[in-house]
Amino acid sequence: MKVTRITGGPLPTNCYLLTDNRTGLTAVIDPGFESEDLTESVLAAGQDKVQAILLTHAHFDHITGVAKVKELTGAKVYLHSDELMFVSDPSLNASGIFYGAQVQQFRVDYPMGDGDEIELGELKIRVIHTPGHTTGGCCFLVEDALFTGDTLMKLSCGRTDFPTGSYHQMMDSLRKLAKLPGDFHVYPGHGPESTLEYERKNNSFLGMDAHDPLY
Repeated sequence: MKVTRITGGPLPTNCYLLTDNRTGLTAVIDPGFESEDLTESVLAAGQDKVQAILLTHAHFDHITGVAKVKELTGAKVYLHSDELMFVSDPSLNASGIFYGAQVQQFRVDYPMGDGDEIELGELKIRVIHTPGHTTGGCCFLVEDALFTGDTLMKLSCGRTDFPTGSYHQMMDSLRKLAKLPGDFHVYPGHGPESTLEYERKNNSFLGMDAHDPLY
């Protein structure tokens, strides 16, 4: 398994290319922007090899580049079923709040649910529903990697004051992640990478004294 990170956009956002070593099949996780680096990385992976676009949630800074990647590759788009309306609603995807951003429309091919398993070559990607930042927020667990979007970030977590956000759901989701057996490399939607064990020991939002996050 190979993970390539490309960072871009106004916030900025981490986009990941997840590649199965044996087959070369690739998934693009959260293409939230368009950039030369992202386009070049997608083309380098192989237009016929990029088969999936996996979205942790549908805020503009995680979906703005979806249409471009889909145009380049024909990859299928996966998004939690509770967020299908976000794609076309600026008040939900926050594109109207920040910078007057515009999200080019795209079709969701596979609405996801908690516990779904997505196959990518020999890789099996488990969908973990983690609402809180948004109602359909998800994490993706594959081998020793955990892609957490805006649910869990290094020493922090996603803000809960956007439409459909919930502080109580966020705390439940973080506890759900903390209870996963073993340790995992954490690839967040923003900021540096971490590990789940490090977050268990050091992230106050995973503890009993957690307070409402600002971002």
